[in-house]
Amino acid sequence: MSTPTGGSRPDDAAANGPTDPEAIKAEIEATREQLGRTVDELSHRLDVPARAKEGAARAKDTAVETYRESPPTVIGAGAALAGLVGLLVWRRRRRHRRAAAAATGSTTAVAQARAEAHRARKEAAREAAQARRAVARNARRTRQRTRKAARRVRK
Repeated sequence: MSTPTGGSRPDDAAANGPTDPEAIKAEIEATREQLGRTVDELSHRLDVPARAKEGAARAKDTAVETYRESPPTVIGAGAALAGLVGLLVWRRRRRHRRAAAAATGSTTAVAQARAEAHRARKEAAREAAQARRAVARNARRTRQRTRKAARRVRK
């Protein structure tokens, strides 16, 4: 083997590994196996959907095991969680309604504004329908005029 300066020393061969062909083959096989394990581990780490499914399965198993150990505790915890979520949703809606009422003056003002918006939407829909009918009527008239003109040309 050569040194970084380009020289060669006989004790370098012993430092770099075995020279026996069988030992070299065994070392290559061991390296291949290690590389295969590394590739498998990396592919497992990069397979996010499979990891998510495994995590969900683990969580489910834990929940089932906990339920089997103490069903009333799990039911109570579930009910408490549902109650907490319901309370948070209720408070948030209430806060939004109060903010809207404060911005407009009162809850009756909010109701009046909603009714006015509803009337405006209905009126806009009515006007849009009238416009569609007018466009269709104009298209029919144009087709009729075109047909009459074509008949005059043919005569």
